[in-house]
Amino acid sequence: MLNKRYFFVYSLLMTTIVVASNFLVQHPVDGVLAGINLADLLTFGAFTYPIAFLVTDLTNRQFGPQVARRVVLVGFIAGVLLSILLATPRIAIASGSAFLVGQLLDISVFNRLRQQTWWKAPLMGSLIGSVLDTIIFFSLSFAPVFGFIGPNDDFAIAAAPILGVLSAEAPRWISWAIADFGVKMLIGFIMLLPYGALMSVVRPMPTASRTA
Repeated sequence: MLNKRYFFVYSLLMTTIVVASNFLVQHPVDGVLAGINLADLLTFGAFTYPIAFLVTDLTNRQFGPQVARRVVLVGFIAGVLLSILLATPRIAIASGSAFLVGQLLDISVFNRLRQQTWWKAPLMGSLIGSVLDTIIFFSLSFAPVFGFIGPNDDFAIAAAPILGVLSAEAPRWISWAIADFGVKMLIGFIMLLPYGALMSVVRPMPTASRTA
């Protein structure tokens, strides 16, 4: 009963993050940083989405990889349903694939490092998971090679200065991916604070270290 209660809580948190991120991704970040127009590169969803890694890591710490994968599956289903309603089929496929693969990789890395220094498992899991998440999402969404999934976005694949300020040019989606990953790295480090604060509360169950 206790495990079911915690599973419900973690699943609710994951769903909330996914829903919030799908809503906030529609709202650009207004402002300029080092000459970079943030509204051209980032949405507020980029700041909430990485919190999903914290939920996955806390679940993994307390109940192990099997339960963590079930929580990720709940988030995956919620994300796909929302993407189908709010986005194109190509974006829905990219979003669901990136979320699922990135979170599962986070679980695998976390489980391998869980016996080491407390910060290594959550930090490395979220950072490595974020790398794959970013590559999969932006490539499937915008790279012309994946045009068979859906129509290419002419604006996304048009050449522009990288991050809007460098002399070198690249398709706009490359700059979007760079900015997105930068935010994920920043949030990954920040999430160590709540993770560390919750370590004394979220204690591993006896079966949490099982790798099945």
